[in-house]
Amino acid sequence: MSVQTLERSDSVVAFAPKKGHQDAAMLADDAGHRIIALVQEAADVAKQGCERAMDLAHKLSSQLQAAEARTRELEAEVSHFRGRAERAEDWLANIHSHVEKTFFRPPGEKNESPLPRRGKPTA
Repeated sequence: MSVQTLERSDSVVAFAPKKGHQDAAMLADDAGHRIIALVQEAADVAKQGCERAMDLAHKLSSQLQAAEARTRELEAEVSHFRGRAERAEDWLANIHSHVEKTFFRPPGEKNESPLPRRGKPTA
């Protein structure tokens, strides 16, 4: 196994001074203040990230609610037009049947209209 040495960077805070150093207390205080400042900075960054996430979640929630409302509207329209299409198909089938019976009946069959005419009573 090899032993790796860590290089000291600007982000490393010196904490333990050598024994007998006259400014040991001051160095400890400075290190403590730097650590607290770094923790506060990390907390601020986390808070900003949380606020952005909450804003985005709120925006997406509003968009989802609007999309759901529009979906309900479109489903109602589909139901309405489906009903109209079914009625139109029924009428087309009825008209087709009437045309078939009126114009394409076998020879010798009575000439009666399969649909009652408006304004005349049926017998």
